[in-house]
Amino acid sequence: MRARGLEYRLVLTDRAGHATSLVRQALIAGTSGIAVVGGDGTLNEATNGFFHPDGKLVETQAWLGPIPCGTGGDFRKTLMHADAGATDAAMEALVERMITSKVRPIDVGWLELVGNDGSKMGRAFLNIASFGLGGLVDRLVNDSPKWMGGTGAFLIGALRAASRYQNQAVRITVDGELARETTIANLAVANGRFFGGGMQIAPRAEIDDGLFDIVGLENVDLAQQLRLTPHLYTGTLLGKKGVSYTRGRVVKAEPANENDHVLLDVDGEAPGRLPARFEVRAGALHLRG
Repeated sequence: MRARGLEYRLVLTDRAGHATSLVRQALIAGTSGIAVVGGDGTLNEATNGFFHPDGKLVETQAWLGPIPCGTGGDFRKTLMHADAGATDAAMEALVERMITSKVRPIDVGWLELVGNDGSKMGRAFLNIASFGLGGLVDRLVNDSPKWMGGTGAFLIGALRAASRYQNQAVRITVDGELARETTIANLAVANGRFFGGGMQIAPRAEIDDGLFDIVGLENVDLAQQLRLTPHLYTGTLLGKKGVSYTRGRVVKAEPANENDHVLLDVDGEAPGRLPARFEVRAGALHLRG
């Protein structure tokens, strides 16, 4: 960037949630774009910095430039980016791509949920928000060592979670239709295609079509979940027994049993639980890279 004569400022995060406040402050101060060097969690925090806590955009024209290196690396797979952490050459290529790419509008999900402390809160997500098994996987992975890499960490976390998770009954509404009650292992509200360190849960999802892809593992026992696992990695899950698929702009979900804590996974983070409302905000962010 220096060689191209570009002005930039480097800031480092030092705690959870720090990226959100850093990005918000920078945008309020007039910064035209934010490049994010980090994993899905850091990218999610940075995305939230583009929004005020009430969900309003801080700056409507600022751009977001992902330079991915982290544990899961799921959003970069939808963009077909390399992992910048692999080699210096990969980092250079990603930065070059960011500098030379045209800015394009992409969708963002806005989620209203119950936080881990029981308070109501709102937050943005760029990739996928899911509930059920995925929320437990996040908690196990985030508390585990990262030396084995994203795919291994998430696969082991998923197997550990599946062995202890009990399917939960939920009520789901899509675009105001009559609520349906079902028993889920997991249900993903997807803007991107991948989650869980490379699981292609929503192979048809597009980040700029103004719709969520909603994919559920419903009424499946542990043996069925294990049989479906290879299809998660090959992108061949849709159409299999026990897999539901629909598309929509607004999803509402709540536990059928009000005493159940149905945990959320939001871009690989674990911010809280149902009840929740998911809304797609078409073209809300500008992507560069």
